[in-house]
Formats: sequence, C-alpha cells, structure tokens
Amino acid sequence: MITRPLYLDQITPFIDKPQIKILVGIRRAGKSTILECVQNLLLEQGKKPDQIVHINFDTLEYTDIQDKSSFLALVRQLYKDGKRYFLLDEIQNIEKWDEVISALYAEGDTDIYLTGSNSKLLSRELSTFLTGRYINIRISTLNFSEFIDFKRARGEDVSNIETLFTEYLEKGGFPALHIAEQGIAQCDQIVRDIYSSILFRDLVERHNIRNTELLSRIVKYIFDNIGNIFSANSISEYLKNERRSLNPETIYNYLTWLEETFLIERVSRYDLRGKAFLKTQEKFFLGDIGLLYAINGRNSSYLSGILENLVYHELISKGYTVNLGKNGEREIDFIAEKNHEKLYMQVSYKLTDSATTEREFSAFEGIDDNFPKYVVSLDKDTSFSKNQNGIIHRYLPDFILNDL
Repeated sequence: MITRPLYLDQITPFIDKPQIKILVGIRRAGKSTILECVQNLLLEQGKKPDQIVHINFDTLEYTDIQDKSSFLALVRQLYKDGKRYFLLDEIQNIEKWDEVISALYAEGDTDIYLTGSNSKLLSRELSTFLTGRYINIRISTLNFSEFIDFKRARGEDVSNIETLFTEYLEKGGFPALHIAEQGIAQCDQIVRDIYSSILFRDLVERHNIRNTELLSRIVKYIFDNIGNIFSANSISEYLKNERRSLNPETIYNYLTWLEETFLIERVSRYDLRGKAFLKTQEKFFLGDIGLLYAINGRNSSYLSGILENLVYHELISKGYTVNLGKNGEREIDFIAEKNHEKLYMQVSYKLTDSATTEREFSAFEGIDDNFPKYVVSLDKDTSFSKNQNGIIHRYLPDFILNDL
C-alpha cells in the first residue's frame, strides 16, 4: 500500500481531537486507502486492534446496512467501554447516518473518521447536528508529485521529468491506474467504469433521473468545453441544436448534482476592478483529466483546457482556493489564495510567437500588488519569453514540482 503524506499530514494533527474527520472526494480518489493508512497509524501509536472499528459500507458485507435502525444496531453491537476509533467508509450510503453519528459523538470517548463521495450531502447533514465540530479534508486524485511518488514506490526511474509529465498528461491521476503498469486502453476502460459508477449510483439512482441519455449529452458538452467559459444557457442552446429541450432549472439541478459528486467543479470569476464575484460565465473543470479521455476520446484540441484543468487540480490538492480573474477586458486563468497569500497564473500550451507571449503577459497589466504572477507553459526554452515587469515564466512541470 502506497501512503499519501499530502493527506496524512493534514489528518495526523487531529487524531484524538474532538473534531469528526471527514474525507470527501470523487469515487476512487483513494479515500479508502487513506483510511487504511489512518488505521495503521493508530496501531503504530499503540492503539489496540479491538479499539478500532473500520467499516466500508461499499462492500457486500454491509449491503444490508441501509437505514438508521440497522446502522444504530451495528454501532451498538460494536461499541464497547473505553476509547473507540470509528473509521467509516462511504457513509452517505446509509439513510439518516448523520443522526447516528451525532449520537455516537455525544457519547464521548470516540474518535470518528468518515469518508464520502458527495460533498453537499455530507456538509448539509452534518451542519444540522455538528456545526463547528467537524473538519473537511478534500481528497483529490493523484497530483503530479504523487504520481511520481507512485512510480518511485514501484521502483521505476523518475529522473526524466518531461517523460513523466507526458505520461501523467495522457493518463490522469486515478490511483488505480498507477498501482501497476497500465496501457492507455486499459486506463480509459478503468476510468469509464468509474464514471459509470458515479453517474448511475450517485446521480441517476439518488435523484431518480429518468432521461439518462439527456444527462449523458450534458456531461459530454461540459467535458467538450473544458477550459472554456460557458453557462446553463449555453447548454440549453446546445440541446436545442440537438433538437432536445430542457428547462434552465433542470439544467442548473444537473450541474449542481454533478458538482456534488466531484465529476465537475465550478470555478467562479472575480472582477479585480469591481472587487466582486460575477454570477455568470463560469468555468467547469473535471474531477480528473482521465475522465475526458474515457468519455470524449483523445483530441489535440483539448490540450489547452487539459493543462488548465491539471493546474487547477494541483492548486486545489495543495489547499488553495481558486477563482478565475477578470482584469478589465482581460481574463486571468487563476487567482489562487492560501493563508492570506495570493498568486496569479496564466496557463499556455506554447508561447509560439510574440503575439501569444504579449497576450499572456499583458493579462496582469494594472495589477500592482506584490503577489507573484506567473505565466506557465510547456516551453523549456524561454529566451523569447523572458520574465518581464516582475512576471515570471516557468516550465509547467518545474512550476508544479518546485514553485508550488
């Protein structure tokens, strides 16, 4: 089992603290493995095996635990005197699970860890009973650094960063793709299976969606517009051209439900001059770039959007809050903030000529704060795009591995 220090380092300070630890993220991002790592860590710290209750509600063994009564009966069966550690995987599968967890928390002398694949469900239900008494830890698929760690753990050569980045760009970051060597076709099939599981278990079944074909068309449109600004109205127009119709309210519901499963992530635009968030024309990025290949295929026209998606994923995995930027008539790809610090970013495939270079660097014109401003691309030779006016050009893989 390959550990992921990026997340264990966030969890460790809260062991034996009163907060409930909630690990949320897209299915197959590695939440269950991280929970196993937490169990191993507890044992290393001297906790006894019979103190730890570890249940994965996605397994066949617990398919009959589906409601409050059966969950409560199971907890009573397992609960004993003395300190107990509850590690409960895919908790959202159980109806009214939050009421049982609330009662368990109130008993005291428990340390509770939960995982789930639905962001809004967890936050909505827990906020009712346990406001201020839990922490959310967002689990993403492997970022580029973790991908290299997986390679290294398998004994592979990790000296050629360019080759590694190309492979990561081609496969994406679902951990299941990288625990052993997988070809491109095998990777796409694995991700298609993950996508189908999310679509039907977390969307169609949960929300009783009848027109699954129309839902799939909407997803395909979103994926096809990776890195582009669009709105629900854009989707409505697309459907009209396809001789389909769906009212805007339903489209908004679909977008919200897709977000809740982490298949897509909405990124808002911030007007730097008006100092306000704009309510329209957002971007949607994918929970992992591998989803695009598995559903829409491989097309070179996606590359710019894929690079933006990859950088967004890196920033989120490292704890940044990310928005798009509107600077007058110019657009800034990312404004990322963490610990009251900020960075601005433009992401480009290649700075192929002076016009492209000028466009990317000029996006920051008029921003006079002292926070770093980057143009990142896949250019290794930067002689034609030297740093200017305090704006730094970086080779994208180097930026990810060193600057972040």
